[in-house]
Amino acid sequence: MKNFKKSLTVLLAAAMLFTSVPFAFAANNTDNDGYTITNPYTNINWETVNQYKTALHTHTNASDGDDTLTESIERHYETGFDVVSITDHGVSDMSWTDSTLGSKFITTVMTIFGKSDGNLDYLEQKGAFANGVKYEMINNGVDDYLVTEDGHEILRIPYGVENNAVSINAHVNSWFAEFNDNMPSGYRNAITGVDKAGGVSVINHPGEYTQARYELYQEDAYNMDNWSYNYYINKFYGYINKYDSCIGIDINSKGDGRTRYDRKLWDIMLTKAAEKGKTVTAIATSDAHQLDKIDTGSLIVLAQTKTSENIKKALLNGEILPQSTCIANRDEMAQIAEGIRTYYGETELYKTLTELVAQYDAERKEIESSSDDGNVGVSYTSLDDNGYLATETRPAINSITVNDAEDTITIDTDNALIIRWISDGKLIATTKADDTAFDLNDYENVIKGYIRAEIFGEGGIVYTEGFTLNADKATDDSNDFILDFGFMDFLFAMIDRYGGLIARIVGNIF
Repeated sequence: MKNFKKSLTVLLAAAMLFTSVPFAFAANNTDNDGYTITNPYTNINWETVNQYKTALHTHTNASDGDDTLTESIERHYETGFDVVSITDHGVSDMSWTDSTLGSKFITTVMTIFGKSDGNLDYLEQKGAFANGVKYEMINNGVDDYLVTEDGHEILRIPYGVENNAVSINAHVNSWFAEFNDNMPSGYRNAITGVDKAGGVSVINHPGEYTQARYELYQEDAYNMDNWSYNYYINKFYGYINKYDSCIGIDINSKGDGRTRYDRKLWDIMLTKAAEKGKTVTAIATSDAHQLDKIDTGSLIVLAQTKTSENIKKALLNGEILPQSTCIANRDEMAQIAEGIRTYYGETELYKTLTELVAQYDAERKEIESSSDDGNVGVSYTSLDDNGYLATETRPAINSITVNDAEDTITIDTDNALIIRWISDGKLIATTKADDTAFDLNDYENVIKGYIRAEIFGEGGIVYTEGFTLNADKATDDSNDFILDFGFMDFLFAMIDRYGGLIARIVGNIF
């Protein structure tokens, strides 16, 4: 496939030269003097901080979700969420109890096209879920909370919305600001509008917009020699670099089928940002349109108290831990399986992962010899068929300790098996999750401008944010120019994808 990508047409080659400027990957000075480690969690007191399980992207039948608001909140309660933002397409979350608030335009459109039944169901001020659990909605003058009879409390994040409702997947989630872009526009209007309104935004599941989800091999996804990927990477990074309110990208959502390669995109942008002494934040979400998807992805927000103001600050500071119960990346599954075999032997989990890799390879081979696209449907999940966690061992991070003098990072975990360490987009080490300090000096030949960690256990995966290295030696010479052709540039991905598909089909014939 990668050869096909380089041989499309002279026109596309010209487009590559015109639309993109390749990144130069140069590490900050990491000489024998050691590292200066920028710790995104430096202000966190792990002994006193609360870890709030947060849903920042989920849908109801107010747009194209299958279930009502009441049903969605009930499932979020059942799966242990502490903070929830309902982010329907083009419908701002104004209230969980008042059906007169918010736009009904998108709901009407979705109903006409059969994407919604239009029968909206809002929570009562005092009521009970279908499972019998009683609840009450409480407002403290600033925030809304749902409090159940067993004392569980869910904070409602205000103004959650998935912008660009009628665009072709140029989706931008935003919160904390009464802004809603329903026009057929691209990323620019949404990101700049949210910034001006004082909100926070993130670029949703970029692998869907770029069509990277259809690549059969990771080496082809976000390949910088590819004119289309080069353009998108520069555009995404440009907005994140220019607008602090646009914190980053979604790296794992809704079972990871669309985002399987978006960790690679994140690593590319982390590398670029590290050259400037900066970072790029990642989140994980469920993007749930059905109840059984609600616990596929979530975000641990680190804050002292559960308020909208504190959640917003944590997002802007990167004081968060993305987590998922699903992994659909073939190479990651193979690497995780090897790590488990190394430290624990050929366990049942090891066998499960190796079987999934074999299934992935078989399905990929079948696709390669057909006219189908590359949407392989194999993934690891720790959820049962109904969307509930099938194991009690969900991995968690208790604390992260950085010793700048010793150049070490120590991650204290629960229910974890291995820790995978990534720098410059490469897996540089896999260690046992046993609280042993990770010494960066042992890997000085392969560590570049940042390092991040992935903590894996039977119940899924937790990601740390990136630790920028030697930011004090970096030079930020960023300019604010962003090349963005707007709404119609989704065609770049379509041309690239189907050009490669046609070349593969022709290659199979001849």
